Amino acid sequence: MSVAVDNAGTTSVVVDTVKAERIKLTSTQSPWWCTVVIVALGLGLAAILGAASKASMSVDEEVGRFYPTVDVAVSGVAGFGVLVLMILAALSVTSEYRFGVIRTTFQAMPNRSAVLVVKALLIGVFGAVLTGVLALASFYLAKALAGPEAGRDLVLEGDDAWRSIYGVAIYALLCAVLAVAVGALLRQSAGTIALLLLLWPLLIESLFALFGSFGRQVQPFLPFANANHFLGSEQGIDFHWGPWGSLVYFAVFVAVVFAAALVVVNRRDA
Repeated sequence: MSVAVDNAGTTSVVVDTVKAERIKLTSTQSPWWCTVVIVALGLGLAAILGAASKASMSVDEEVGRFYPTVDVAVSGVAGFGVLVLMILAALSVTSEYRFGVIRTTFQAMPNRSAVLVVKALLIGVFGAVLTGVLALASFYLAKALAGPEAGRDLVLEGDDAWRSIYGVAIYALLCAVLAVAVGALLRQSAGTIALLLLLWPLLIESLFALFGSFGRQVQPFLPFANANHFLGSEQGIDFHWGPWGSLVYFAVFVAVVFAAALVVVNRRDA
């Protein structure tokens, strides 16, 4: 009987935590603005790519023509859109530390690991649904604007093409979890955003291409390079595994960082 009561109590606490995190997410303006920006970037870039490819058909030489592929059509969502989602996920943690709300959260829910897991999954699932729908919408928008000639490669046939669509949702989920973890580790909005958006994927990983043979040996083990490999992006890197192996590698990397965040959150004072 006591075990049943304990389980019921634990379930109730988890449900209350989910409700509390949902209220935090929907009661402030930043999540709504981030959602609008993600939609605008995803659909806007798809429209630009579609229109540009159609305009390029007026060029006489074939080399000057632009034929977008599926992964290119959804790059606004997979690239810029997911970056904005990561900002939203990071701020969900760092803003609570900044204003001292995290102490109240941990007092209401002493299980700090559960708070971090619920926060990451809530934003991750939201981001996965949003980016998954946007990826499909971006594809059809780019295809419609490109026309039959320029949009000859915009066809959802084969595993590679479909992976460029549903892979965005998986990537967004993992990136949201990663952003929550890094936010919990650093506790500072500026540092977290700079690391996740500028230093890590855009600068640090790009620098390895400048280190000759050593850089080429390291590149297959870079986390965001593996994520892009899963999404079908050509990067000139000789990976040791296929796209699904890259997804597993990136997921393990996210899991390790998140586990480190759980340890730190439970050991440090709020």
